[in-house]
Amino acid sequence: MSAREPLPQRQIEDHGLLRFLTCGSVDDGKSALIGRLLYDSKSILADTLHAIERTSRKRGLETADLSLLTDGLQAEREQGITIDVAYRYFSTGTRKYIIADAPGHEQYTRNMVTAASIADLAVILVDVRKGMLTQTRRHSYIAHLVGIPHLVVAVNKMDLVDYSQEFFDRIRQDYLRFAATLGIRDVRFIPISALAGDMVVERGDRLPWYKGPTLMELLETSPPAHNEAPKPFRFPVQYVCRPRTPEHHDFRGYMGRIESGEIAVGDEVQVLPSGRTTRVRDIRLLDRSLPQAGSERSVTLLLEDEVDVSRGDMIVSPAGTANATKLIEAMVCWLAETPLEPGHKYVVRHTTRETKALVAAIEYRQDINELKHVAGGRLEMNDIGSVTFKLAQPLFVDPYRSNRATGAFILIDEQTNNTVGAGMIV
Repeated sequence: MSAREPLPQRQIEDHGLLRFLTCGSVDDGKSALIGRLLYDSKSILADTLHAIERTSRKRGLETADLSLLTDGLQAEREQGITIDVAYRYFSTGTRKYIIADAPGHEQYTRNMVTAASIADLAVILVDVRKGMLTQTRRHSYIAHLVGIPHLVVAVNKMDLVDYSQEFFDRIRQDYLRFAATLGIRDVRFIPISALAGDMVVERGDRLPWYKGPTLMELLETSPPAHNEAPKPFRFPVQYVCRPRTPEHHDFRGYMGRIESGEIAVGDEVQVLPSGRTTRVRDIRLLDRSLPQAGSERSVTLLLEDEVDVSRGDMIVSPAGTANATKLIEAMVCWLAETPLEPGHKYVVRHTTRETKALVAAIEYRQDINELKHVAGGRLEMNDIGSVTFKLAQPLFVDPYRSNRATGAFILIDEQTNNTVGAGMIV
């Protein structure tokens, strides 16, 4: 090959971004699984690996404890548990990943809810010796509730039962019966050993009876984020941009993030709550114009007509407009120590809009263990229940099942300004 001959170019297929979380009960091996994924996919920096090896030697371990990769807090390392959600990022060359390691203890359920709210896939760990536990059911229920479309049950610690298929099949049947009661449709099962590395990135040679993909193969081929069924255009206005400079004297742009759908120059749009319709004159990204833009892109929209638009308003597609309502019924995950009771008032923050809300009624509390409804009462911390709110101002909402961005909200305590609850509109 001559010096001027260009290097051969290989087209690398881009599978997009995948956000997933690992969850399950305490000591099921969530942190160890993430450590194994990062280690076997060569995603750990050398100095990080050396630090883990030193810490492991101090503890008397002969090999590196890969679970230390995700236990960032000192209390986590001392207690050997995960308290806060730990996020890790890595890439395989064809796909980028954001992993959330959710705590296993029930008292940290609220942390798990936070992580699950943005995940596209959940890996639910089950210790093959213990089978399905309360936290397995709780985390599966929450994953299904927040709309995670794809579940993977990773039956871990197969090395401790001599890689027995009988143990794996028993858990698979138990979980399928549980999933059927919830209506979970897309669930896959993989036998793994996070400690030994079997069926995580490499297949190993100790599970010849399992013919399915490894966990990494399954992650690589999972549907990419945001390729679900097309959704109507939703653009909550975050800021009205009027620079008032000599070169932009008449500029009026509406800044925000496209929460769902797509928009192109010339498309007809509707502004809520006024209901006025107009067309998109320009789509600006920094100092350049775009012919079109899609979901999760932050842009500035310029409209053809002078329409009154403020922060908190929503620009939508007229063909599939959002529901304006002052009464919402939602499934609420309660995050605060002070219980949620009828008659209490909070602030609802929904997209870029806020309004005061009164707890009108608590229809039921969900008993996750028995999968039944407990009527009335109040919601304690980590409880999940159906709650009706009366709002001071209308919100422009979609059911959470059809749109996770415009179907979700958070509750804020006016006195402390703390986030006390997360809701999903039914």
